[in-house]
Order: sequence, then structure tokens, then C-alpha cells
Amino acid sequence: MANSPSGESIIGRFVKIVSAFDDRHTSMSVAELGRRTGLPVTTTYRLVNDLLLERLLEREPGGDIHIGTRMWELVSRGSKMLGLREAALPFMEDVQAVVQHSTTLGILDSDEVLYIERLGSDKTIVDITKIAGRLPVHATSSGLVLLAHSPAAYQDSFLARPLTKFTETTLTDPAVLRRHLAEIRQRGFAAMPGVIVPESSGIAVPVFGPDNTVCAALSVVVPRNEENAAARVPVLMAAARGISRALGWRGELKGTLRQSHSK
Repeated sequence: MANSPSGESIIGRFVKIVSAFDDRHTSMSVAELGRRTGLPVTTTYRLVNDLLLERLLEREPGGDIHIGTRMWELVSRGSKMLGLREAALPFMEDVQAVVQHSTTLGILDSDEVLYIERLGSDKTIVDITKIAGRLPVHATSSGLVLLAHSPAAYQDSFLARPLTKFTETTLTDPAVLRRHLAEIRQRGFAAMPGVIVPESSGIAVPVFGPDNTVCAALSVVVPRNEENAAARVPVLMAAARGISRALGWRGELKGTLRQSHSK
């Protein structure tokens, strides 16, 4: 695979170009793309032209560049995330109809929560989750659910690193976090008030895959001062069980999660 004079591979440069686009930079000029990637101007122009020929990038009438439809098509083919989203969407719509606040589906990826689906609401308060957006594991309800059900070796590695404190309620002490993770496993959900946005609270439950391991977290974001936030848990748990069954899970629910469905 050809490398640049700096030793960077073509794939590495391609990833830099694609990663330069986000929800605030959905299109840009080639010159701006070069500045955001740090690639030489001539290299940026050459790679952009190659990607335009393959329709992985597309050019707007004014000359700016954006991610091409064919990129989405190729990425979606055979993606495990597509099956997970398709299984989850009907249940997420039910949750949102009841809760009437943002409902999200997240997975653990590269030490962060990657949100693969989100249903918004007109009543949604401050909510920074976005589809294809990432948030810190220790500062979200979804992240703590995923961390609580991850292998012990991964937990040890994660808790050994410095953790950023975003608000006064963000948990950063390893010993406190370990106790909290144990409580999440026991009761079957995480409820975190204002750990990353002071005005909001996250409530999340695990989603199980066919191998009986947690593959995702289903969550809602509600106002922090909502008095009946705990009342959101049963509807989340019912939806998580439906998604898990749709994915092929045939396990038995434990603790609070099981009790909520037996009522």
C-alpha cells in the first residue's frame, strides 16, 4: 500500500478526509478540507478527485464537497449495526410515544458510546446525543450500562485511566464507579442525573444479543427535575427485552429487569 512522504498510508489519508465531515461541517471547499485534515493542498485535491470519480464524495453546484450517497450505500451493506437498528426502531418508537423525550440506541466502540440511532422530540430538553455521535462512557447512562456488562479486564483497563469530570455529579473515582457498576448489574438499569449536561438525566437499560452478552444500551434523556423519572424504567426494560428477543436472545432476565416484566 503506497505511503506518503510522511509515512501515512492512502487509507490513513482517506480516513482523515472522511472524518473531517461532521454535523457542523457537512460540506466544505477542498481548501477547507485540506486545512481540517492537515494534508498538503495537492494531496487533498488529488484524493478528492479520486473519491469524486468513485462517487464516495459529491460536488455541490457551488463547488463545495460533501459525503456521497454511495458512501452510505457501501457502509450500510452487511453492517451488523443495520440489523440492530432495524430490530430496535419499532420498540424505540413505542418508548418515545410513552416517554415523549429523546430515545437513543448506543454501542461501545473505541472506549466511547457510539449512538447508532436517535429519535428526538419537541419536548426534548438539552440533549447532546446525535446519530453517529460519540460521548464518554463514564459520563452517560448508556456508557455506564455498557461498561457494567463489559469484561472485567476491560473494566480494569478503563478505570485505570484518568477520567474527565464534566459536572458535579460525574463519577470519576474508580472505587465509586466500581460500586456503581455493580449496582447497575444488580438492578438492571442506570439512572444518571446531570453527569454530562446539568439540566438533563439519562436512564438506560441493556440490550442483549443472541450470545447472551450485552450488545447495546437503550436510553432516554429526560429533564433532571422530573419527579417520576423512575417511572420510565419499566417501559425501557420492556422495549429492551423486545429488541433482545428480536436479535435472537433467549436468556432469562435477572434482578430488577426480570421483576419489571413479571408484574
